[in-house]
Order: sequence, then C-alpha cells, then structure tokens
Amino acid sequence: MINYTATYTDKYQLSMAQVYFLKGQRETRAVFDYFFRKLPFNGGYAIFAGLDDLLKTLEILRFDQRDLEYLKDVGFHPDFLSFLKDFRFTGNIYSSREGDLVFPIRPVLQVEANIIEAQIIETLLLNILNFQTLVATKASRMRRAAGDRNLTDFGLRRAQGPGGYYASRAAFIGGINSTSNVRAAMDFHIPVSGTMAHSFIQSYDDELAAFNHFAEVNPNDCILVLDTYETLKSGLPNAITVAKKMEEKGQRLYGVRLDSGDLAYLAKETRVRLDNENLNYVKIAVSNQLDEYIIKSLLDQQAPIDAFGVGTSLVTGHPDGALDGVYKLAFANGKPRIKLSENVSKITLPHKKQVFRISENDDRFVGADAVAIDGEPDLDIMHHAMYPLKSLSLAKYAKEPLLLKVMEKGQRLIDSESLSEVAQYSRQRLAKLPEEYKRFDNPHIYKVGISTKLQSERDKLINEYKK
Repeated sequence: MINYTATYTDKYQLSMAQVYFLKGQRETRAVFDYFFRKLPFNGGYAIFAGLDDLLKTLEILRFDQRDLEYLKDVGFHPDFLSFLKDFRFTGNIYSSREGDLVFPIRPVLQVEANIIEAQIIETLLLNILNFQTLVATKASRMRRAAGDRNLTDFGLRRAQGPGGYYASRAAFIGGINSTSNVRAAMDFHIPVSGTMAHSFIQSYDDELAAFNHFAEVNPNDCILVLDTYETLKSGLPNAITVAKKMEEKGQRLYGVRLDSGDLAYLAKETRVRLDNENLNYVKIAVSNQLDEYIIKSLLDQQAPIDAFGVGTSLVTGHPDGALDGVYKLAFANGKPRIKLSENVSKITLPHKKQVFRISENDDRFVGADAVAIDGEPDLDIMHHAMYPLKSLSLAKYAKEPLLLKVMEKGQRLIDSESLSEVAQYSRQRLAKLPEEYKRFDNPHIYKVGISTKLQSERDKLINEYKK
C-alpha cells in the first residue's frame, strides 16, 4: 500500500477545512455521497473496487511533521495547523460491498463525519475508488469476452506510474487470473505469471539457442514468444524442436505466445502444426494491444487461443481513462442539502439514504436499484429521478439494502477479505444480472429510482432554492 499521509489531497479541501475550523464549525456533522453519473465503456454495469484500501488508509491517515511544515510555509493559520497535528478520521462509512455491481446516480458509499474530516478525505476517496472501479469494470468486460480462457495482466509498464500497482488488484476483482506485476502479486496474493521478452531472444545469435536456455532454466512454466523474427518460419519450428527435446527429459513445453501479426490466422496455423507434432498439450497465448472487442473478435473467428495477455487497455481504462465519480454533500448541520444545476442530471439527492437492490423472489436481479431516505419504513414504489411520471411498483419484489456500515468512529467494522473472496463475490453478483445488461453493444439500461418521500424532499428543496 502507498504510504499515504493526509496531504494526499487537493488544496481547496484544506482551504475549506480551515474556514470551518476558524469560524467555529468544526463540530458540524455532515453526510457526503460518493456516486457516479455515467457507466464506463458505454456498458451496462460497473464493478465496485477499492473499498478495502480506502478503509485501511483512513484508519492510519495523519498529517506528519513534514506535512505540517509544508502547510505552514504555504500560509495556513497556526491554530489550524495545531488542530491538524492531532487529525484523525473519526467518522462513519456506509458502503456497498466491494465487488458488487454499482450503477449511476445512486450512492455507492456514504461518509458521515464532522465536516472537516469529511472534506479532507474527499480527494483520497475519489482517487482510490474511481480508479479501481474503472479497472475492475474493464477487467470484467474482458473476462466476459474471454469466457473461461486465461487472462493475465501485463499492464504495469503502460500504467500511469504507481497506479499500475492498484490496477492489478482491481483487475483481479474484475476477473483476471494472474498478473506479471510481481509486487502486486506478492502483496495481494494474486497468482504471478510471465513469459519472455523479444530482447532475450535478440541477445542471442541464434533463436533456437535462446529457446533452449530458457527451457532448461524454466522447465515447469516455459512459454516461448514466437514472433521475434518470423513466427511460422522460425519461431514455431524452433519451439517445436525445444518441445521435443523437453519430452525426452520427461518435461513439457507449457505454451507459445503470439505478439504481432494476424493473431487469428497465426493461432490457427500454430495449432495445426503443434497438433501435427503431437504437441496438442502446448497452449497458445496471444498479446498486443488487446481489449474486450479484439478478444471477442478473435474468438468469433474461432481462433484456438488458450490465454490472453492484456495490458494498456486494462490498466488505463481505455478509452474512458477515468470514472466520473463525485462526492456531494447531502446533509449538514441538521438539514438536508442539495446542489442545483441547469443540467437536471446533475441535481443531487438530499438526506442520508439507503439503496435497495430489487430482486425476484428467486434472487435474480430485476434490473433496478431504489434510493430511499434512511429509515423509511416501507418502499412500495420508485420514481425515475429525472422523469417523475415514470415509476415502478416494488410491491412484489424482494428488496436488499446495499449500504452497510463498514466503519464506525474511524474504526473498520468488517474484516479484510482476501482478493479471491472479493472476486468470487463479484462473479456471484454478476451471474444474477440478466444478460441484456451485460452485452457490449447497446446494453439494457439499468433502472435507478427514488422513493416517493425522497422525491418530495428533493422537489421541496428545489423550489426553496429557486425562489
């Protein structure tokens, strides 16, 4: 985990916090919602990731001496700095479970704390949750395209700096089998995997000699890259020679990798030639700027591929690059709060809230989440957040509350799950989502609605502030 301190934030968070402190508002209680407005990749769902890292960080978040000296140099008030010296996050967190499906508009996580603490953690929270949710969602889409074939994260070298560390974590939640990122594999207990670079072969005068040496040192997981010179005329014949030599020693070549050219054609030719040599056990892996669409295309062409190495598109969340997650005030100083906008979709939802997943009685998801004011006794109908004449009766459906209290007074209430447990939970939740929400092209729109009481409270505030 990165050694975060509380200056991992934007200056305006501290500027606002200083005003709250100096003007006697440090005990004002506030509720902030974390949510996003648009699903990434024009998809039908997102996978929530990053919660465990956020909770671990909040438990130890401090301003160290170097932080305080810097803030003094840039002009913050001495009394405020004395306050920051003992800063701790002592608030409550209510959150969706990590790995769950999440959708626009509805709160994914709520922070309930004094307003200074809630403000200071905003940037950190958005940085962790937006990025990991984006990558986990991208990985889930790649997993859907690949079926049960192996997916390996090769993305560290293309990631935005240290973001590659957390990208590997999020990718595993979304469905990646393994990573080439050794540090992430070690820290997060992700299976580690890797092949060889072209430079290894280039460093030899002879490709076959390079293959032989690599196989001698790595007999149990040897994968040979075929396209340094000529895939079918050089790389593949040399790989077959090495495979036969390994058989004489009672060993097996694990696989070959294709990294350029017409991958579908080359995979088919490679499979035929390997099988003709009775090397049907040798697996074929491919890489080179893969994403979910290319993976799907390769398999639609019936390319006999066993494994995919995915990198740039995965760890950068291409083509979106960012999840538009936001953090908005919903309640403060005993009153519900709202942000208005000329763009109706940007009007926020007031009050502390609960979110319910609507399901059939057999536990299949209907395709709807309902947002209600926290503590509402019954929820029998939900209204479209922007088109009030649209509604859905909820009387016959099961309603699962999604926002669970995961931190109280700055101490986490839930144990840290293994990444495998989070990934398994995510797969279970995704399996309950109807197929029409999972397709890549024009997925069905998941419904997010609000209760009658929340609709009334929101409309009352809109009218009040528009006077």
